Amino acid sequence: MKTIDWLIPDWPAAANVHAVFTTRSGGCSNPPWDSLNLGDHVGDVPEHVDANRAMLQQTITSRPVFLKQVHGVGVEHLGMSTPDGTVADACITAQHGVACTIMVADCLPVLLTTTDGICVAAAHAGWRGLAGVDANGKVGEKGILEAVFSSFQVLNRPSAQSIRAQEAPEIIAWLGPCIGPMAFEVGAEVKALFEAGQPGAGQFFKVTTQGKSESNFQNKYLADLAGLARARLQTLGITQIYGNDSTEAWCTVGNPSRFFSHRRDAGRGGNGLNNGFGTTGRMAACIWLS
Repeated sequence: MKTIDWLIPDWPAAANVHAVFTTRSGGCSNPPWDSLNLGDHVGDVPEHVDANRAMLQQTITSRPVFLKQVHGVGVEHLGMSTPDGTVADACITAQHGVACTIMVADCLPVLLTTTDGICVAAAHAGWRGLAGVDANGKVGEKGILEAVFSSFQVLNRPSAQSIRAQEAPEIIAWLGPCIGPMAFEVGAEVKALFEAGQPGAGQFFKVTTQGKSESNFQNKYLADLAGLARARLQTLGITQIYGNDSTEAWCTVGNPSRFFSHRRDAGRGGNGLNNGFGTTGRMAACIWLS
């Protein structure tokens, strides 16, 4: 059972809080899903995905709940009966035996826990969920991290009448690998959406190219997804933030032997299903209580 290459967060979590981020190694899937693909929606052989998920569960000795992630801001409170496929982009629990689990292949996984080890959470922070962009392309009142923060408040103080940063339970966060600021090219509209809802967001975008369309000039930017997340967490009063520091070692695109990357591999051609091209697997960030 190959777990040697998995990432174990280096953070001051309570002794009963456990977390892991899987990599490509340790599974049984064939290329291009080699080898520990945990996604059942990317064209891999179902029996291989089932075996990989079973191995993960056996390794962490807790049941990982695999959500149906939709780049939204929904948060699911997990229990032992929560089924796989529940629609949400974050989850939280205070129960033992169940692991908050987020699948990624470029988006940012965020793991959180209270320092007293009472509850844990995991969030899928792609740029849409992080900015709180709805189906109509408008920025909402909160993104996925703010939604998880609210869930911590409810779980820790059900009678709270207001949610303010200075009232936050002491929470620490760990950011996992994601597409890095040297690879994440976005359009000016993405930069504008963040700037509309996050003061100071512009510092996390750098102009990379400029091309002329039929009607106007359009800038492209390199975005620092982890940096944007750190800033949002700090605004919530979460200042103990560990893991991804936006350097190359954490970039999913730039480390093909270790990490799956949708953006890197989706351009390889093919139909993105079973011909071995144009697709990639999914890794998982898990956090659970013992």
